[in-house]
Amino acid sequence: MNLLANIRIVLCRPSHPGNIGSAARAMKTMGLSSLYLVSPRVFPHDEAVALASGAVDVLEGAVVCTTLEQALQGCVLAIGSSTRQRDLQAALWTPEQAASEALAHVHKGGVALVFGNESFGLSKEELAACQALMTIPANAEYSSLNLAAAVQVMTYVLRREALQEKHMQPELDVADLAEVERFYAHLEHTLIEIGFLNPASPKRLMPKLRRLFSRTRLQREEINILRGMLSAMEKQRGKSE
Repeated sequence: MNLLANIRIVLCRPSHPGNIGSAARAMKTMGLSSLYLVSPRVFPHDEAVALASGAVDVLEGAVVCTTLEQALQGCVLAIGSSTRQRDLQAALWTPEQAASEALAHVHKGGVALVFGNESFGLSKEELAACQALMTIPANAEYSSLNLAAAVQVMTYVLRREALQEKHMQPELDVADLAEVERFYAHLEHTLIEIGFLNPASPKRLMPKLRRLFSRTRLQREEINILRGMLSAMEKQRGKSE
């Protein structure tokens, strides 16, 4: 199996078409071809084609989405990239750890490496959609890494890890991200129904609960158990009213 075939690079709100082209070139040099663009400011564009050099096929195959949720469809793991730690995330990985985890999950579905806008990075909402955060250890006095350069670093580490051929298919039946998001929606609805969550400010508690559950890769069976518990709580509340 080509371990890299099921890994997608997701660029959120890229501002410069040249960075898209350079990212495509970085991907192809390391054997990746699945590029997703979330609300790019300009695409397609001649500058993207010029900087892609011989990787125009990656650009032509790019999937353009309006939301990150769309770009993550079919994925079982999403790893967000950031230059700094955010308390919304469950894990802070090195590029090597991120690559190892990514390759360990490719047998079960898509794995996304998510990169943010050149100026502002990933938003809190975008980071909340990821299960882990990866940071490239750059110079603390100047940690501003170009978007395409960040993609090049990560795709190189992925290829190096993949060539070691040590990643076995996981035994766990990992839930995909759409199933996990439906669980979070069910959880929020139930907590509001039982009076535990203030509907006026759900964003204060829900990110912390996401962080709690993101510490592990939820299995489909676990999702079913948790949602069954939530349904039982809702049913019990209906009887008591």
